[in-house]
Amino acid sequence: MAEEIRKILEQLLNSISGLYCILISDRDGVPIIMVQNDKAPELAMKPAFLSTFGLAIDRGSKLGLGKPKTLICSYSQYQVIQMNKLPLIVTFIASDCCNTGYILCLETQLEPILSNLTLVVTET
Repeated sequence: MAEEIRKILEQLLNSISGLYCILISDRDGVPIIMVQNDKAPELAMKPAFLSTFGLAIDRGSKLGLGKPKTLICSYSQYQVIQMNKLPLIVTFIASDCCNTGYILCLETQLEPILSNLTLVVTET
């Protein structure tokens, strides 16, 4: 099952120009499945960086607007898009000029994968 998911993620990674990494992790930032190319920044894929999304969700909820679905951070050379699919977090790392709308549209294509992984994560 893991190899099938990895192949699907690699196809998605290669379908968008400027997308460097697709990473599925748990809420604590522990990577479950990751596909990347050689341009992906190493530091952005570490659990210490990935776990900050969980904190941002909690802080955002306190604003009274409900739980955030997506967090988009733009840096000088990269952009990081994280989707709230608790108990999973989906992280996309891309170049600063990559089309963010294309990445956001991948959410519907990832739903079947995420539903299977959610079952596995909640059972363990």
